[in-house]
Amino acid sequence: MKLVVGLGNPGREYEETRHNAGFLVVDYLAREEGLTFGSSDFRADLARGRVAGQEVLLAKPQTYMNLSGLAVGPLVRWYKLDPTADLLVVSDDLDLPLGRLRLRARGSHGGHRGLLSIINELGTTDFARLRLGIGRPGEHETAKDKVLGTFTEEEGRILDEVILAAVGAIRTWLAEGTEAAMNRYNGFKAPSAADEGGGAR
Repeated sequence: MKLVVGLGNPGREYEETRHNAGFLVVDYLAREEGLTFGSSDFRADLARGRVAGQEVLLAKPQTYMNLSGLAVGPLVRWYKLDPTADLLVVSDDLDLPLGRLRLRARGSHGGHRGLLSIINELGTTDFARLRLGIGRPGEHETAKDKVLGTFTEEEGRILDEVILAAVGAIRTWLAEGTEAAMNRYNGFKAPSAADEGGGAR
């Protein structure tokens, strides 16, 4: 069993915000694979099925971002998963320009509170994470404003391209492992992304 967790905030008011990039990716993957999310006892919406030849559990924590570990930790323990090999977390990233994604086998939380919560709950940084760039805040914008803001129309077109690539990276991770997915997707740049400055203007 592999666990793919998309991070975000529950509730209609957060659906299209930048912080919900992880939710958007696993939602798209579920639709592509004909899987349906439902509520569970793990404080997460879950969808289960076979993807790229693997038995997969897709999860969207319903704890709000900063407490994501309270959903992920119990799932890892219940299904007796090895986070190093069996867990992939999908999140947004302020430090990556819009239009880019990056996969790592392990690492720090980098200031992302959802990742921090998962690290604290699991007691390890050794799990794969796929980060989608949303770009740095503008001159008169706070980090909170940035992550809880919605994508512009132009940004949305770039995001669509990144989501397609992210789903490809997840399928590669499932079928071939982290290193193969890193080699194939870490150089990705959305064709319509701006050349500089973290995305659309």
